[in-house]
Amino acid sequence: MKVQSSVDPLRYPTLTEHGQRILRFMREHPAAPIYRNKSGNRLMAAEVTELQLFEKKNINAAINCFPDKKPSWLDNFLAHVFTQVPYYRGLGRSSSLRFEDLPTVSRADFASDITRFVPDSVTLDRLIQFSTTGTTGHPLRVPSHPVVAGRYLTFHKRALKRFGIELQYGRGQVGVVLVGYQRRCFTYVSVTPTMDESGLAKINLHPDDWRDPADRVCYLEALAPEIITGDPLSLTELARLSLKTRPRALLSVSMALSEGLRQMLEKRFECPVLDIYSLNEVGPVAVLDPKLQGHVLLQPQLYVEILDPQGKPLQSGERGEITVTGGFNFCLPLLRYRTGDYASLSTDGEEPILIGLAGRPPVRFRTKTGEWINNIEITHALKLLPLAQYGFHQLADGSCVLRLHAMSMHLASCARQALIPLFGNDAISLELLIAQDKIIQYSSDLEQASV
Repeated sequence: MKVQSSVDPLRYPTLTEHGQRILRFMREHPAAPIYRNKSGNRLMAAEVTELQLFEKKNINAAINCFPDKKPSWLDNFLAHVFTQVPYYRGLGRSSSLRFEDLPTVSRADFASDITRFVPDSVTLDRLIQFSTTGTTGHPLRVPSHPVVAGRYLTFHKRALKRFGIELQYGRGQVGVVLVGYQRRCFTYVSVTPTMDESGLAKINLHPDDWRDPADRVCYLEALAPEIITGDPLSLTELARLSLKTRPRALLSVSMALSEGLRQMLEKRFECPVLDIYSLNEVGPVAVLDPKLQGHVLLQPQLYVEILDPQGKPLQSGERGEITVTGGFNFCLPLLRYRTGDYASLSTDGEEPILIGLAGRPPVRFRTKTGEWINNIEITHALKLLPLAQYGFHQLADGSCVLRLHAMSMHLASCARQALIPLFGNDAISLELLIAQDKIIQYSSDLEQASV
């Protein structure tokens, strides 16, 4: 039964009495944090049904993403884009133009005028936006919609199902807690209508957001969420707390998760830890399957190419820039969008897999012997250490600086030892990493460093 209450009906159009009860429980618990913001699912009843149908269609659908075979939906998608999207309508399209010859776009194109990439068919009355800073120097506002936001859950469920986990929590329970660890963090409570209004909370584990830092354990124990999501920084802080509650899984998004940290978190919480490759512009793209040693694609309606710097498609196994077409955000249909992230695409098995995924352009480093190595070698050298976040920079004289987040400084000696075989004992200095969000992980002052 839908009820009237003091809760904003625009944020919760379908809220019932038990949904209101779980909201009150999360907000008014004696150990609750200082919630600094308000949010809501904004979903109408028909949209909740639509999302349930979307999940049934996509949760098990095959992903056909092969360089020599275009997906069956691509032609209709291109017709829609060149008819409805102002940017592409202005370009025009010859019937003889191959897909591979269509222009690519990047974050810089979106940042200059995102409105040119929103279809005419999208009405403004339900439009919402997400702001993202990223690491490229191009702040971006991503157009979205309540239905689009609701679709994320389908692909998180698909990722969880791969590891034998199907979500169960519903009425009167807290399904998901999103944890951050920042001095300033967007925090709120909400409910998930497609999960019978199970509770959802976004909290900040930074002590400044709590009346008493000890309340963090008390509150999380009270919520006992089925799933906890965060990034390597917030999940590292979570592992430091004396929690007895055991979520069924942890999801790490937003930043690269080291193999060492993933293993540490799995041991600490006795549950699978999923490393999900996700972008605000695209949503969840892939999830790491350790047995396959790569990230398995998640979206049936997302076509992935691997391109060289000139925009030429590379073959299976060749490393280049991840470029995507399609997606589930109908407010921002993507056509050959260069993500700025790099990998190779393996199509040797039954499903396509991103191998050697790394954010931002590859950088070379000069070793103590004068040999040039790819930044992947740095990743490999440090991968077994549970580092929350780090940056590596080589100066013009060949010396190197390893910057570690405060959470990982106790591992500084081990990290330095792991790099000595590559750069020598005297060439590596350590610094404290000062960062609030994503960083450019690898950089160099050497002229020949760019790949």
